[in-house]
Amino acid sequence: MGKPLLLGLAGAGLFIAALDAYVVVTLLPAMTGDVGLTIEHFEQATPIVTGFLAGYVIAMPLLGAYSDARGRVPVYVGCMAAFAIGSVITATAGLWSFAGLPWMVAGRFVQGVGGGGLVPLSLALAADLYRDRARTTALGSVAAMQEAGSVFGPLYGATIAAAAANAGGWRFVFWLNIPLAAICAGGLVLASRRAVGDSPSDRSSVDWVSAALLGIGLGLLVLALYPDDPEHRAINSLFVPAGAVGLVLLGVYGWRQMRRLEPLIPRELLRSRAFIGATTANVLIGAALMVALVDVPLLGRLVFNLDQLGSGLLLTQFLIGVPVGAAIGGVVAGRAGMRLTATGGIVLSAIAFLLMSGWRADELALHWGPVRQADVALAACGLGFGVVIAPLTAAVLGLTRSQRHGLATSLVVLARTVGMLIGLSALTAFGLYRFHQILGTPVLNDPDLRARIKHLAALVADAFLREYREIFLIAAGLCVVAAVVIVLTVRPRDESR
Repeated sequence: MGKPLLLGLAGAGLFIAALDAYVVVTLLPAMTGDVGLTIEHFEQATPIVTGFLAGYVIAMPLLGAYSDARGRVPVYVGCMAAFAIGSVITATAGLWSFAGLPWMVAGRFVQGVGGGGLVPLSLALAADLYRDRARTTALGSVAAMQEAGSVFGPLYGATIAAAAANAGGWRFVFWLNIPLAAICAGGLVLASRRAVGDSPSDRSSVDWVSAALLGIGLGLLVLALYPDDPEHRAINSLFVPAGAVGLVLLGVYGWRQMRRLEPLIPRELLRSRAFIGATTANVLIGAALMVALVDVPLLGRLVFNLDQLGSGLLLTQFLIGVPVGAAIGGVVAGRAGMRLTATGGIVLSAIAFLLMSGWRADELALHWGPVRQADVALAACGLGFGVVIAPLTAAVLGLTRSQRHGLATSLVVLARTVGMLIGLSALTAFGLYRFHQILGTPVLNDPDLRARIKHLAALVADAFLREYREIFLIAAGLCVVAAVVIVLTVRPRDESR
């Protein structure tokens, strides 16, 4: 029982961290209100999401290498501690005058660093504990926990916040992380004494220069894409210089990794057209996936007038579709091949986004028989995203030997997370710019104040609806481009070794 328990505790911690990566999707309106943000400055809430994802991406390669030198369990415990500290900072945002939006963003970033470090640590721990076919099964189990947490995060946040409305609401979600993190970390320490696999074989030093290049490069990209004045422009005033310097630093980082980490990342993988294609497709898919996870609940709140729980439940069909699609994709890919299955899945999501780009203000009242049309589109969108997971992951794993499967899976998750980070920033900038363009300066000639307020609310809701319809159309385009990349680069069938 030692090894399964150890792996289960590691996976549980990863699941909790993955939940928190997207838990703010349904909590965002309440969180922003408690730090003093109003709807006309909603763009300033973007770093609450991107802050976590930035920490997540930065920590993945750094802490994975650090654990090789210092051991899996000690670094894992440190990550859980950072995750808990970040949760405390986030939960206390808005309680004092100095704890405003920057305080909340800082908490989310610290959470992201802790949560992101758990991804390579859990995968590496699985590879340490198991060999041969058992290793592949263990890696798959850990990856499944990561995907499950990502999928159910929005619904988890809405449900817990609604159930704990009298105990802090959204804050309770983050306070709950503290005992959960303590259970996972403490249990892992105790279980590791009975299991094998936490002795680092190489006490080599960590490449801090590369870590700094990665962190600063990603930070500059986030700054470049951050919408600082969406009322007048769609991009940041520093878009060109910050973006250019960020890309240069990331290029230098990549060059250093190819030179310094050759024993870890095989040259044939870096030169593989299938690997580059699968990575590119995952970045595009991550950006489109974030559109569904973030914009659908916001559409529910701002256009369909749903409450916090209702907006989260609006995503239910999508969230159910993802794991169902993942199971279907795994079976179909074994028979029809990686390329056909992945292409079919992402094309299905593109069609669903195309349907969503035509949504109306009364969309939730429209039915096909007993089923709401909106639920059908959301279920199809989630199903498509789910179908893509297995074949794209298998396509990358097929390029590596079993000893590299942990690394390969980390790269798949990393590519999708980078896509989410960049996609969220870019689409938020565009969307808010378009919102201000569409709304303009409302002319209200209504006879009394109540009528003016009602008229203004209707104009705002219409502007948000038109904005989200355009973003759904962009997401459909991203899915189509991903499908083209898959067709041109991914092998028809798995040729794993």
